[in-house]
Amino acid sequence: MPILLDYVGKKDHIHCMNKNNEEIIKFIKANTDHPMKMKELAKALGVKNPDYNKFRNSVKSLIQTGHLVKLKRGRIGIADELNVKVGKISVARGGFGFLIVEDDPVDVFIPANKLNTALDGDRVMVRVSGTENGRPTGSVIKIVERVSRNIVGIFNRSKTFSFVVPDNKKIHRDIYIPTKLSMNAKDGQKVVCIIESWDDPYRNPEGEITEVLGFPGQPGVDMKAIVKTYQLPEEFPPEVLEQAEYASAKLDESDLSKRLDLTKECIYTIDPVDAKDHDDAVSVKKHSKGYSLSVHIADVSHFVEEGSQLDKEAIKRGNSVYLPGMVIPMLPELLSNNVCSLMVNKKRLAHSAFIEFDKQGKMISWKFADTIIKSAAKLSYEDVQEYFDTKVVTPKIKKVQENLDAARELAHLISNQRFAEGSLDFDLPESDLIMDDNGEVTNLKAKVRLESHRLVEEFMLVTNKAVALEVFRAAQPFLYRVHEKPDIEKLTEFSAMMKRIGLTFPVSATMKPVQFSRFLERVKDDPKADFINELLLRSMKKAVYQRENIGHFGLAFKHYTHFTSPIRRYPDLVVHRLLRKLKNNRYPAAFAKKVPGMIDSISKHCSETERHAERAERDAIKVKQMSFMAEHVGEEYDGVITGVMPYGFYVRLDPLGVEGLVRISSIDDDYYLYDEKHYRIVGRRNSKVYQLGDKIKIGITRVDKVTAEMDLHIVLSISKKRKKTKVRDTKPVKRKTTKRKKR
Repeated sequence: MPILLDYVGKKDHIHCMNKNNEEIIKFIKANTDHPMKMKELAKALGVKNPDYNKFRNSVKSLIQTGHLVKLKRGRIGIADELNVKVGKISVARGGFGFLIVEDDPVDVFIPANKLNTALDGDRVMVRVSGTENGRPTGSVIKIVERVSRNIVGIFNRSKTFSFVVPDNKKIHRDIYIPTKLSMNAKDGQKVVCIIESWDDPYRNPEGEITEVLGFPGQPGVDMKAIVKTYQLPEEFPPEVLEQAEYASAKLDESDLSKRLDLTKECIYTIDPVDAKDHDDAVSVKKHSKGYSLSVHIADVSHFVEEGSQLDKEAIKRGNSVYLPGMVIPMLPELLSNNVCSLMVNKKRLAHSAFIEFDKQGKMISWKFADTIIKSAAKLSYEDVQEYFDTKVVTPKIKKVQENLDAARELAHLISNQRFAEGSLDFDLPESDLIMDDNGEVTNLKAKVRLESHRLVEEFMLVTNKAVALEVFRAAQPFLYRVHEKPDIEKLTEFSAMMKRIGLTFPVSATMKPVQFSRFLERVKDDPKADFINELLLRSMKKAVYQRENIGHFGLAFKHYTHFTSPIRRYPDLVVHRLLRKLKNNRYPAAFAKKVPGMIDSISKHCSETERHAERAERDAIKVKQMSFMAEHVGEEYDGVITGVMPYGFYVRLDPLGVEGLVRISSIDDDYYLYDEKHYRIVGRRNSKVYQLGDKIKIGITRVDKVTAEMDLHIVLSISKKRKKTKVRDTKPVKRKTTKRKKR
């Protein structure tokens, strides 16, 4: 297997401090009074001509990672000694920014007037000039690398000039568009543009329109805008489609004869009613000693050859992206929706897990095999739930009834075991989009989590756990799905918030998941349970992929990975390959040398593509939600305050699950001050308080479909007055300097 570092892309710099790099830094530190150019430095260090390119690449890598900095006239210095840092700029909606430096937990605050021409996501050089309120501050002195970005916005044409107003409010300048570069866009259309040049912070950037999407409100324009904004891949390259066609035919009798034949077994899929990419199928048998669970996962690794163009495209995408009404798949549909998909009554290749449980649902043994299966029934979650609720046996259910009854029993037992061990379940309210054939939202309703959803979830979780255990016990390098324990600072904040609403949540550095799960169980019937769950979830870190196994805190698992969705997640495909390579608890010697580097590269890349997809999916849902809410301006709803900021507070509307903003300027019964310490705003005269978790009745004032923002106004506050508290009139707080999460 290739190490795959090159698959990530040239701009993903993977760097480790080897001995040569340490020597370079040590030498430059010793000669700070005389900064040298690249060739001078090479000569001083005795670098021979054959090694010069390697040396130059090492220096460039050190510059890219911020250890070194390039000075005027090409001279090279130590970044720290010059009070210079290199990193990625994160621009806030308020216009200011933060420099995020890899492996440095403290960000540098950049005032709006010190951003120079930096845009959100650019790699920049910042000179740290001092501190403000204990926080380092600085100014951008150089754009090291512009992020290649599509800017989506509304085109405005006048007689003398034209410009694009970006949808992304982190871009605080309109983009000037010369007439010859406007693609004949019409006033008011949504367009895609790129910035051609921007060197003067006192002038607007100049750009070029690359695509006209259409007028806002036209079918498909909103989702096209999301795809372009996040630069999601739209088409597969011809060579990838060609390979997919070839791979789909890669099945002959010799492949089948080597596999365990399970085509006569009672196996079935349970998926959303409109699903086409069936990753998994299950079967459960009850016997005198307990239960036998078999979970059959599509054998994508048989069709996607390591290092092929098909494989490279899959790792580049990292995962499938699910937007309302559309899917951007990781693999071409010929594979994802056809030959890999575990379709009903079709022979399909699978990688199967066979797990034995005792009568209490405790996992006692497991094994894995390459199999061939034939699904006997294609069930939807609703099909299964209807059977559970009514006991009505439809023709589809009849084929698998006895098996399904055993599956239900086992799922309950596994779930009880999991929660007894401390696994957390944040069952937060979500809204379901009901859309017509044109992609327009016709209704929003609360998403219901069915018992049938939980059944499949339990079987997938326990299978992923079994795979991780199998490789961990072999003591071989592996790709784990890990979830770090929360920071004590975050938990202390959460505990203080709970105290203010009358609840106790003791915090210690040695907290275990079971303490969290017991707390959630204790508050599950509290009127503010959803809000409490949401706040605690915000205190948690993000789950990521990595080689070091630190366990999964949220699931309370010591060993966990992703194995069950190789059609839509690249890490699962890698895990299939690793598991298959494991023979007698060892990888083949030549392969074993490549595994650590390969896992590190894929883990980092796929953790990033996952977060990128989540942001796109979240924004797409919000766009659709706001499109629907625009038709309901003036209506009133009950809600709960979910966030308090210097400029107002956010309210989640019940039962729709959508959020809007009540601006402080819209509350006219008093002058309100922001109390950051207590997450609230307080009336100066009447002492009325609006704080996190408060119930409130609001009306919809305005909905902006372009920015996906909704303004609300107070109809009735259900909160009571608090005792008077001295609250200083504070300026809008930009951001605390805290230790940044390593995601």
